[in-house]
Amino acid sequence: MLAALVALAGVFVALYLAMYKLGYIGTLVCRVGSCETVQTSRWATLLGTPVAIWGVGYYVAVLAVSLAGLSARLGDSRRLSRVLVLMALTGVLFSLWLTYLELFVIHAVCMWCVISAMLAVLLLVLAMIDLREVTTAARLDAEALAEEAAAGLRGSGYGIGIRNTEEVSVRAIEATDD
Repeated sequence: MLAALVALAGVFVALYLAMYKLGYIGTLVCRVGSCETVQTSRWATLLGTPVAIWGVGYYVAVLAVSLAGLSARLGDSRRLSRVLVLMALTGVLFSLWLTYLELFVIHAVCMWCVISAMLAVLLLVLAMIDLREVTTAARLDAEALAEEAAAGLRGSGYGIGIRNTEEVSVRAIEATDD
């Protein structure tokens, strides 16, 4: 649930920057840094599309996966948790790249970009915690199932007539010969 809220916050940040880039907002409110310098640089566009729009798509996708993980059917899905970790890791790596560009190429820092990068890192932490919880729960379920099966075998007297592993091997060979 927390990952969905963080992703929703990311949608709003990226949407704000996208609206500026598309000309719907005249000036950015930026108390710290040089947001307009970053947003008007040549690095603010990737493959002909503003980076902020890529950010909106990213956060919407993470929001969708996070919300899917809240459903009863997918709540314990390790696959979904892994997808969320990979998506979050991708966001962090892309944010690192953009932060590098801000610091060493553009020589200006955008407060909104820093907030977005922090949200991406928070998403990665939350996704990794979720994956750990799902993996631990699955392992505990498997251990409980194995213990239940072992208890059933112990109570049934299975293997009482077998004295050692050699005898098990001999019986298995004799059974395949028949």
